[in-house]
Amino acid sequence: MVGEKCGVYAAKCLDGGEVFSNLYWGIVAQNHRGHESYGFLTYSDGFRRYVDLGLVPRIEREEFLRWKILLPGSVGIAHVRYGTSGKRDLYSHLKDAQPIVSVKGKRRVGIAYNGNIVNVGWLKEEVMSKGVKLRTTSDTELLSRYLLEKCEKGLIEGIHACMENVEGAFSVVGLDSNGRMFAFRDPLGMRPLLYGNKGSLMAVSSESVGLNINEVGVIGEIEPGEAIIFGESVERVRIVKRGRRAFCGFEFSYFMRPDSVVNGRFIYKIREELGRRLGRRYQEFVKKADLIVSIPETADDAAYGLHEETGIRWERMLRRHRFVTHRAFIMDPTERVSTIDRKINVLNGNLQGKRVIVVEDSIVRGDTTKTVIRKLRESGAEKVYVFVTFPRITHPCFYGIDMATFSELIGFFYDENGIAEKIGADAVCYQTLEDFVDATGMRMGDLCMACTTGLYPTELAQKIADRARTRIEVKGSGRIYESAEV
Repeated sequence: MVGEKCGVYAAKCLDGGEVFSNLYWGIVAQNHRGHESYGFLTYSDGFRRYVDLGLVPRIEREEFLRWKILLPGSVGIAHVRYGTSGKRDLYSHLKDAQPIVSVKGKRRVGIAYNGNIVNVGWLKEEVMSKGVKLRTTSDTELLSRYLLEKCEKGLIEGIHACMENVEGAFSVVGLDSNGRMFAFRDPLGMRPLLYGNKGSLMAVSSESVGLNINEVGVIGEIEPGEAIIFGESVERVRIVKRGRRAFCGFEFSYFMRPDSVVNGRFIYKIREELGRRLGRRYQEFVKKADLIVSIPETADDAAYGLHEETGIRWERMLRRHRFVTHRAFIMDPTERVSTIDRKINVLNGNLQGKRVIVVEDSIVRGDTTKTVIRKLRESGAEKVYVFVTFPRITHPCFYGIDMATFSELIGFFYDENGIAEKIGADAVCYQTLEDFVDATGMRMGDLCMACTTGLYPTELAQKIADRARTRIEVKGSGRIYESAEV
């Protein structure tokens, strides 16, 4: 399993109505994007901020009044976080929780964002050269401080400086000193960001489900390199145009909710097609198989597509314990395997002598898949073939997925046969890059697939990866981009 990124939501009631209820439901719908912390920032004659650890909590009807008093105002932003920068202890998680507010004299800016900064070393030096003392360990404070510093001549100028000088993925929502809401997206559009309206309500969300839950109609994407300012009127400005996009391919296979929409297509439909393509490509193993199982829940739609394509029975005998929410990817190896063992339950059906296809969304470290295969064999499975919807991951990600060292990636060290041996499978069958891209409905040139190709869409990321691989720097536990000397 791999760490989630983050989710953002922002809303403004143009008629002056309270906004907290909309913020709450909009970010609850994106709880899957971050389990470490959550936070809200509203504006009512000044900023009101609240952050805490864990998932966005369930709030009963009678509690809403207390939250509305705590977070008043007609405009606000919200965030769920899984950190891909900064320290990993609980104290740091709370300090780094977003939204983060930066202050300079009478000017303030509060932001929340989804993504990751690659040139974080340069950005830190740039911010600290102004005499700023940092309060957190995350790159969000650096981004907000830099934005604030560059906003002296106006918000658009500050956003322009971020787009020109900050390398990485960033889909940002924010509030300025005057309570104006704004949103902007990096010039390559790596992370999703949508906006919509419902009457006098304007909203921005990482995924369409955040808008849907509030019955907000989706207007469209905030374009790569575009900023939208929600003041007394709505101002859209295309600040930077790169001529290409680099939307994260991993969103399709793993991160997004199945009922989210990208380019007019439901994610679950794309995943079903990924399953169908695996069935067509790997007929050798399809002909041998007795049944299909899937690792819940992101592989379920692909398993259904595979079932439709092949006619092989899909047996939902792998179940996730819904309330075991401990995150295996932030634990040491011994704890990780134990936690995975507790999270996945194999229903002891009649598996004796069966040949099973296991559908998995991706393989990063291989711990989850290995544990599932062991449990299936203990239940009597004779053969286990693993069908993977995402191509083999061979390179680290510097743009917001927590797999930023070569040492974490089983696919860097081993090919399909070696991986099969390591995880105890009889075969591992990966989606081809061509089939994956075609199933998404996008062009290869519009996707970032650097974790499978080693071809990064930004210059510094490419240099860091090439240097780390050349030096075979695969044993370190730190994130490469945070310690790189490039």
